[in-house]
Amino acid sequence: MLLPERCPRHFRHGTCQTRRTVLDPAHPIVAMEGLTRRYDDTVAIDHVTLEVPRGTILGIIGPSGSGKTTLIRMLTGTLEPSEGKLSVLGQHPRRFTRHTREKLGYMPQHFVLYEELTATENLSFVAALFGLLWPKRGRRVKEMLRLVELWEARDRRARQLSGGMQRRLELACALVHDPLLLFVDEPTAGLDPILRTKVWAEFRRLRDVGRTLVVTTQVVGEAEYCDRVAVLSKARVIALAPPEELRRMALGGDVIEITTAQALDATRLENLPGVRAVHQDTPRHFLVVAADAATATPRVVQEIHAIGDEVVASSEYRPSFDEVFTALISQADGADADQAEEEDRGSRRRHAARAA
Repeated sequence: MLLPERCPRHFRHGTCQTRRTVLDPAHPIVAMEGLTRRYDDTVAIDHVTLEVPRGTILGIIGPSGSGKTTLIRMLTGTLEPSEGKLSVLGQHPRRFTRHTREKLGYMPQHFVLYEELTATENLSFVAALFGLLWPKRGRRVKEMLRLVELWEARDRRARQLSGGMQRRLELACALVHDPLLLFVDEPTAGLDPILRTKVWAEFRRLRDVGRTLVVTTQVVGEAEYCDRVAVLSKARVIALAPPEELRRMALGGDVIEITTAQALDATRLENLPGVRAVHQDTPRHFLVVAADAATATPRVVQEIHAIGDEVVASSEYRPSFDEVFTALISQADGADADQAEEEDRGSRRRHAARAA
């Protein structure tokens, strides 16, 4: 959780005066270029470059250990980058002013609230730190407790809450001051599917009223709720695009699912205009990868009729995001293996040349 620092500078007529950053609405709210973090010989984040436009949700997905939490910690100023450029709300996170911190919300991966305070007391304390006064503070605390379904547990100490309930309390504390920019590290870990859907509905509502969210998740299917998704693998961003575009990237285009009346050699369809590949899993069922499903489907159906067969069913295949994620990771691993093999061949050629 990011809390505003005590004012270190100027006081005028008893009011804390801190430098306020004037933000250009046309500029991205988060921007990074070549962002890198090393721990001795280990690269945790490797030259990441991306921007987050205002009023959008950026989802960051990746396997465990891919660098998601490290990236979030650099964006919130709790970890110093080893190299690269970084701007959040027009400032470097390590130099945030009090005014900037008040615009940020952060839900960390692990529980960091006060175990001896009740759920209500934790929320009220955080709200007070961000300057919310009564009666607004009381209304906001009540709204957040109801949002995360902790109203019935509002008087229980934080240490008495289950792991899932503690996660919900963390989320409420990150939202209580209505931040302009929200960083959330695996917000739905330990939540049931119904509450998970409710949390994402709140995230999208915040997006719709102009807030910006950066969300990491290991629940790959949650990428569907984001405006853009960054896929992390081995400390690098291997893909960055809206969810539907990632589907096309993973599968090589649109995918048409075809079932025929009789057994068919589907390789005869591979040379049709717009068809990129054909994958046949049974004699009567196959998938056609095409540049555009709308134009390729009539051609495929016409060719099947010309062969003397009949199409029983055809539809555009929409893979789950688990399939998309797996395909993208496999492609990246394959590219890394090819590069390593090429570098090894080059090394052997240079060694042979020196030996000669």
